[in-house]
Amino acid sequence: MSALANRRFLKMNGLGNEIVIVDLRGTKLKVAPAEARAIAADPRSRFDQLMAIHDPRTPDTDAFLRIYNTDGSESGACGNGTRCVAWAMRDDPVMAQPGDGPLLFETRAGLLPVSRDGDRSFKVDMGRPLLRWDEIPLRDPFQDTRYIELQIGPIDAPILHSPSTVSMGNPHAIFWVDDVAAYDLSRIGPMLENHPIFPERANISLAQVVAPDRILLRVWERGAGLTKACGSAACAALVAAARKKLTGREATVTLPGGDLLIEWREDDHVTMTGPVELEWEGVLSPSLFAGAA
Repeated sequence: MSALANRRFLKMNGLGNEIVIVDLRGTKLKVAPAEARAIAADPRSRFDQLMAIHDPRTPDTDAFLRIYNTDGSESGACGNGTRCVAWAMRDDPVMAQPGDGPLLFETRAGLLPVSRDGDRSFKVDMGRPLLRWDEIPLRDPFQDTRYIELQIGPIDAPILHSPSTVSMGNPHAIFWVDDVAAYDLSRIGPMLENHPIFPERANISLAQVVAPDRILLRVWERGAGLTKACGSAACAALVAAARKKLTGREATVTLPGGDLLIEWREDDHVTMTGPVELEWEGVLSPSLFAGAA
């Protein structure tokens, strides 16, 4: 039987980005890819990202977070999920730790400070964007990642072309379009996610700038598919838009699930502010893991 059986979980969302949280502090447990897929397969614990809370690895941090996508792969960062964890560690009666000040989480992508912005709203410092081709990473040495040579469709009339690329702990490709609703992202997303130019796959976004301080965004997430919101994609889109001088360094990014306020500060850090919602709590049934291998 899986050691995760009968463990409590929280089902939350950040702008509809489906998040499940399991608290593994005080244990040596680690979620295996097959276990993550099994948890995602149950409607009650279905997630876009699973946030596993582990004991801190680094002094003065509050926890180490492992982040899993629906397909069991690990993600470097998840802004919406990080906000949900912040709520759990401040307000959930079981998971909360003493204090009410800012929190500092460690992830594969680095340290993420989080502060409360309202009753159920939090601000995450997502760190510095990575803009060099080998940091994102890309297969080919593009010197200017504000746009790269990539297109789908006929060479003389491509459906999409010249995306901006940014890493916000995860690689992102942002295609600039006049109407984000005019494309079947569920069809083209998987092909672009797995394009050979992205050696670690990529999150694929369609972005429409409607004002100097507002971007519409739809996202196909690496390892998760279409989601209602993706925080790191919203950050990447704002950075890419500002680099192309399409917006300023602060904008509201509107996703299918709602709005995130994104700021690319003068210290080069990108912050994301948005809400969280607790949907329910439950325990992971042992039957979930019967076929996990």
